[in-house]
Amino acid sequence: MPASKTLTLGDTAPDFTLPTADGQPVSLADYRGHPVVVYFYPKDDTPGCTAEACAFRDHYQDFTQAGAEVIGISSDDPASHARFANKHRLPFVLLSDPGGAVRKAYGVPATLGLLPGRVTFVLDGEAAIRHMFSSQLRARQHVAEAMRVIRSLGQTASG
Repeated sequence: MPASKTLTLGDTAPDFTLPTADGQPVSLADYRGHPVVVYFYPKDDTPGCTAEACAFRDHYQDFTQAGAEVIGISSDDPASHARFANKHRLPFVLLSDPGGAVRKAYGVPATLGLLPGRVTFVLDGEAAIRHMFSSQLRARQHVAEAMRVIRSLGQTASG
């Protein structure tokens, strides 16, 4: 994994391979050709993270109909992700980044130097960063921001 740097719009998102809740490896490259929403969140089953995950769940069909996929990443282990996904019926992939290497590669900051940040990246089909949204407290706003950009990508592709 490359060293942390500040990513900007238009940069190619760092590739990664991380385990899913069932331990299967998933790479960002697996989604090449499709827009992807990659959202980093602090911790499974905490109030803000649950609100954010459930908002992505509730709009997941909108994302998939627009040709996009959603990936959630935190440092929780795969077993925690499995419990979280089952409890809240999450239809999208949760990936485990236990050492925080991917979080670091994406430059996701810690809030107050302690709590892992909440940042969403919207990537186009070539993994170029088209939008970044960072807000620890406005968890549901991540979904609205991502959907707005995904819809604009679809209009650009078809327009």
